[in-house]
Amino acid sequence: MELDQSRYLTVQALTKYIKRKFDRDPHLSNLFVRGEISNFKRHSSGHMYFTLKDEKARILSVMFSSHNQSMKFRPENGMNVLIRGDISVYESGGQYQIYVKEMQPDGIGELYLAYEQLKEKLEKAGFFEPERKRMIPKFPKRIAVVTSPTGAAIRDIITTIKRRYPIGEILVYPALVQGDQAAGSISGAMRKVNEHGDIDVLIIGRGGGSIEELWAFNEEVVAKAIVESKVPVISAVGHETDFTIADFVADLRAPTPTAAGELAVPHIDDLLERIMNRKLRLIKSFKTKLQTERNRLNGLTKSYALRNPRNLYQQKIEAVDRLTDQLQKNISMHVKQDRDRLSVLHSRLERIHPSQIIKVQHERVLSMQTMLEKQFKQVLKEKNHRFTSALSTLHALSPLKIMDRGYSLVYRDEGDLIKSSRQVKEGDRIEINVKDGKIHCEVESVEEREQNGKI
Repeated sequence: MELDQSRYLTVQALTKYIKRKFDRDPHLSNLFVRGEISNFKRHSSGHMYFTLKDEKARILSVMFSSHNQSMKFRPENGMNVLIRGDISVYESGGQYQIYVKEMQPDGIGELYLAYEQLKEKLEKAGFFEPERKRMIPKFPKRIAVVTSPTGAAIRDIITTIKRRYPIGEILVYPALVQGDQAAGSISGAMRKVNEHGDIDVLIIGRGGGSIEELWAFNEEVVAKAIVESKVPVISAVGHETDFTIADFVADLRAPTPTAAGELAVPHIDDLLERIMNRKLRLIKSFKTKLQTERNRLNGLTKSYALRNPRNLYQQKIEAVDRLTDQLQKNISMHVKQDRDRLSVLHSRLERIHPSQIIKVQHERVLSMQTMLEKQFKQVLKEKNHRFTSALSTLHALSPLKIMDRGYSLVYRDEGDLIKSSRQVKEGDRIEINVKDGKIHCEVESVEEREQNGKI
């Protein structure tokens, strides 16, 4: 029986069919699911991959970056969440999974969770450390305010500062304080304040509202702008019971915008009172000092020295005379001592003067020269005597002297002395040296003598 291969589906075709079934089922689209996150992974592309599970089942889940960018919190393993999404099939793996469109924490508000997570992160990064925070200037000249130019907060701040410290200059930097663009607007306005370069203190804030309305002050970008600000920052967000991330990061937290104005500048009445107190203390101190100096002047006027100044300087004249005499004596004594020392040094110098040394050494040289000549003549005499004796001995032993008695010396052409008949052969050329010349001969024959003298 032949098999009908056209009846068989490919794996890809079957998977596509199942996927279309899932996609067309209205019950698997835009559904809401509660579960716990596990195996959470955020890809470098920004997509999130995790498993959603409960006590008895689990399902693979994907949340693309286009959907998770607006999330206010950071998903973690073990977190219970509420999600909305679609069920579909991942064709390459042949597995169904849920494609998440929205996610929020289960049992706790999304914004509150994001607030706590960012607060924990920034605290670990040292944003809240007291050592990092700066002192607010006591007498600021220019106060910058970053807030909405139309809100009640700016009116409260300006009214408070003008009432308490009219000499202070207020610069308003408008910014959005609510909505998705608010965080970037606030941080941008703070950068402009720092670029101005002549601001003493900076107030950021707004009036009260819900957590959603105050959320711009819980954004990380605003916290970083506060930390990077070169100008000390006062945070004045909402009411006294409202706490934002900006309050923890700022150099000083004000419970309300009005309180921010009070904390930023001193009260003019307090300054006037302090000035009056300082003035009274200065006058009192000056009077006391004046009386003290007057009493001192009176005491000096009545003193013996000022009543009889002639007696005072006459005594000093006598003292100067005595000291002058003593000085002259000391100078004479020192001069005599220096002369004695100079005389001793002069005598020593004459003894060791180069001319004297040269004279002594010249005499030594002459003496040594005379001795050397005497010794040289003695040595020369001895050497001549030895030479004459050696010459006589050499003359007596000279071969030439022997030749005077009839002896001769025979040499080969090569210049070798012939001592034996074996050194020549018939036909060799020889040279015979006699007393008065040389004789060149040719050997006709050679006869050897035996040891006993026979030929």
